[in-house]
Amino acid sequence: MTNNTQDTTADNGVNVEALLGAREVLETAPEAGQFKWRAECTWMNGTHSQTTISNFFGFGEEQERGRSFSVDTDHPEQFAAANAAATPVEVALGGLAGCLTAGVAAIAQNRGIQLNSVTAALEGDMDIQGILGVDSDVRNGFDAIRVSFKIDADASDEDIKALVAQSQKRSAVFDMITNPTNVIVTVD
Repeated sequence: MTNNTQDTTADNGVNVEALLGAREVLETAPEAGQFKWRAECTWMNGTHSQTTISNFFGFGEEQERGRSFSVDTDHPEQFAAANAAATPVEVALGGLAGCLTAGVAAIAQNRGIQLNSVTAALEGDMDIQGILGVDSDVRNGFDAIRVSFKIDADASDEDIKALVAQSQKRSAVFDMITNPTNVIVTVD
């Protein structure tokens, strides 16, 4: 397989030229890399909330998407909830899966590797005694997350493993989950 995008014959639906163009812009104007992603959450009822995501700041100015996205979260009936949507922790797993999978597609495109199918299965271990206040020594978050990829591609097993490793290295969500992030909570 080739590493030169000029010789790329793969078509995984990723515009690598645009990604490389953004990278070139940031090499000459690193301040343009300062982004602000936003989400606004509204409580619906019980443990059901709806988060709306639309515009963001990046490349030195406000960026208009032209549409909004919404993500609902709730809890299952086993927690005396309405089960109207996935739990927030399941949505977090979905974010990790989406980020890693997008990385695999982009890196494969850049390396000229044609993907036929990609599936990521995630499983997170959590002891909910902390969340429910049963044991204050138990962590509220995941103890471990396992990600298992099944990738069918026109590439060797070694090349496929290298795609996943590079995706993991560049994944913003993987970084957020595996490294401390400052979170400031206020009440206005």
